[in-house]
Amino acid sequence: MTDLTQVFMDLVRYETRLYNALGERLRAEHGLTMGQFEFLRIIDGRDGCRVNDLAEEAAITVGATSKGVDRLEAAGWVVRRPNPDNRRSSLLELTPEGAGLLVTATPTFEDGLRSLLAEPLTAGSLEQLASTLALLRRTMEGAPAGMPAEAAGPAATA
Repeated sequence: MTDLTQVFMDLVRYETRLYNALGERLRAEHGLTMGQFEFLRIIDGRDGCRVNDLAEEAAITVGATSKGVDRLEAAGWVVRRPNPDNRRSSLLELTPEGAGLLVTATPTFEDGLRSLLAEPLTAGSLEQLASTLALLRRTMEGAPAGMPAEAAGPAATA
């Protein structure tokens, strides 16, 4: 019988170490954290990206996301533009510097994935892992389970 606790521990520890190793490479080669790289990729891949969209995709609080966007903005990698559909929100857009950084950092990230994720596995094992993780992610997102509660909680918005 499969030890689910051990599967959980292995999954979490592998993900943590993979995230940290990729982040170390991005920081050393591009002066960019893994979280910043992730935000740049999400913003680049979504037209009309708002802070709420970014928070939902990253499964973190809106407050933490907004602070992260503030840092990207201060670095000159992202700008906030007025949202024509909602004056209370802004749309996020990469600056030319942010887009250039994403272009130069992506091969470093992908090389790290190849060496730390793809190379230890056979092609069949990697494909099975990809489909299994996609299924698990869809299951959690469909619940929706594991989304962070905002610090203020629901009582503050009532």
